Amino acid sequence: MTGQRALVLGGGGVTGIAWEIGILHGLSQQGVDLTNADLVVGTSAGSVVATQLAGGVPLAGLYESQLEPPDGELPARLTPWMLVRYALSYAMPGTPAAKRARLGRAALKARTPSEESRLEVFDRRLSIKEWPERPLKVTAVDTATGKFVAFDRDSGVPLVKAVASSCAVPLVWPPVTIDGHRYMDGGMRSVANVDLAAGCSRVVVVAPLTRSANVVATPAAQAAKLGVPSIVVSPGQEELTAIGKNVLDPARRRPAAEAGLRQAASVADAVREVWG
Repeated sequence: MTGQRALVLGGGGVTGIAWEIGILHGLSQQGVDLTNADLVVGTSAGSVVATQLAGGVPLAGLYESQLEPPDGELPARLTPWMLVRYALSYAMPGTPAAKRARLGRAALKARTPSEESRLEVFDRRLSIKEWPERPLKVTAVDTATGKFVAFDRDSGVPLVKAVASSCAVPLVWPPVTIDGHRYMDGGMRSVANVDLAAGCSRVVVVAPLTRSANVVATPAAQAAKLGVPSIVVSPGQEELTAIGKNVLDPARRRPAAEAGLRQAASVADAVREVWG
């Protein structure tokens, strides 16, 4: 993939989706079009945005959709108990995959909405139902083994299921069944999985979250290891305030999107220099 450019979109809940779309739309208004990436990588929330972009959905329409009221959507939440369970899973001895599998076992036992109801949500949310021609990678983790996977159009996996699995936050949402395996959020391996852009010559990372208890390496550290021009765009303090403390609250979608749109002006020159 030498000579090609990658756009990597990280996880961050419903507000992460909104902020990412705001940033991307704002950058396009500044003359920096990241939608022409040769490779798009999406993790968790980023998989929703990545799929739409790779499928050619216009940014303007995506942005407008983030400004609409939640209309009865109820917020979910990572409770203190869930965060403790996450921390314990990764603090105990074992390989990274074993630690993820430990959390995966808890995810399988958790009381959550049904898998069918979650798949219906993603079927409604995604206007793109088939894998696009443009290279797209959607990340997930096998709950049984902790194995990290990156689904693409050659994986034989329905796109809606791939995205739903990437967004299956353990203990909050149900793991997704694909070919007899149950998959959970790709962010359980890394909040952005920037290393999947290896081989590309320029990399822009848009990451609502930069740290987590389970992180293999921060997006910035992963990008640095690629050894090519790269930049990680993340929310500043003003944007974090707009996003709020609960990234799973759809009521914060509009302020998050608007914050991303405003922030784009301050990062446009730096992103343009990397993107070329």
